[in-house]
Amino acid sequence: MSIFSIKKLGVAAAAAAVISFVASTASAAPEHNWKVQSFWSPGSVNMKVFQRFAKNVGDMSNGRIKITPLPIGAVVGHTETLDAVAAGILQGHHSGGAYFAGKEPAFQICNELNGAFDNTYQHQLWFEHGGGLALCRELYAKFGAFYVGPVWFGGESMPSKNRLDTVASFKGVKMRSPEGMGASIWRRIGAGVVTLPGSEVFTALERGVIDATDWGTLGMNQDLGYHKIAPFPLYPGFHSAPASEIAINLGIWNKLPADLKAIMVFAVKEFSRDMKQTIEMVDLEAANQAEKQGITLVNWSKEERGKFRAIAMTEWKKFSKKSPNAKKVYDVLTKFMADNGMLN
Repeated sequence: MSIFSIKKLGVAAAAAAVISFVASTASAAPEHNWKVQSFWSPGSVNMKVFQRFAKNVGDMSNGRIKITPLPIGAVVGHTETLDAVAAGILQGHHSGGAYFAGKEPAFQICNELNGAFDNTYQHQLWFEHGGGLALCRELYAKFGAFYVGPVWFGGESMPSKNRLDTVASFKGVKMRSPEGMGASIWRRIGAGVVTLPGSEVFTALERGVIDATDWGTLGMNQDLGYHKIAPFPLYPGFHSAPASEIAINLGIWNKLPADLKAIMVFAVKEFSRDMKQTIEMVDLEAANQAEKQGITLVNWSKEERGKFRAIAMTEWKKFSKKSPNAKKVYDVLTKFMADNGMLN
């Protein structure tokens, strides 16, 4: 064979390799390209974990699913994402059921029963072993979405300008809380509830318009500078440990092949673990720095937590009467808690 022939074969082989590469690249284009909006701010630690989740889904599906992770307000308002998912404006959302309790009170009970659990693992037990996941999926399907799974980020702290270490100490306190079950509980224990949008909370606390606020976890709050103006945060948190979620447009989900559904379910479980542990480490670091920063961490006694839960339970029952779905979720959840010694 001549050198010329060998060179021709080399060129042909190279051309074949290029064609093969182009073909494989084309076949690797996403089969499913989704915009998924979260309720986290750009650059926040929570948003970074959400971005890791999106990358994991791409890697685990070998590029068949591409998730574009969007921050809060990127396409619609944070209380409008469920409607946007059902309408196909978004293909999915990472949000929290309490934001949609006005549509259906059961969303609140399913995802955030205020004062219910000692830790998020108890809530997870209900989802995985007490029928919670099936109930949430049934509920979200009525609103055009598939509830893939819950995602916890930890127990919320509560920034306060003054030490509040008992139920009685809240009497007369000007307390910021979003309307809903939480606000009803704070009113019941004697706090003067002030409803403010999130963008106004820091300034209101700084100027004394409010004395304390229902807000995020200790580390999240410290990152925002709350410790500088409210040096008595309640920690570890007990009043709120919400489950956020990943939900996908129901029509899109139903058309997914079984392997991609399995990948999504597994990826959301990993997302929840990553989020919970990441935020827990941020909280531990914040707690370790507290004394140096002149912060007093207020940890309620078991007795006072019990008093708070007893009051909260009155509001749970009241809230459950708002709709048949709410009653159904409430009955299943509280029975599970009672059967497993979680209401003692």
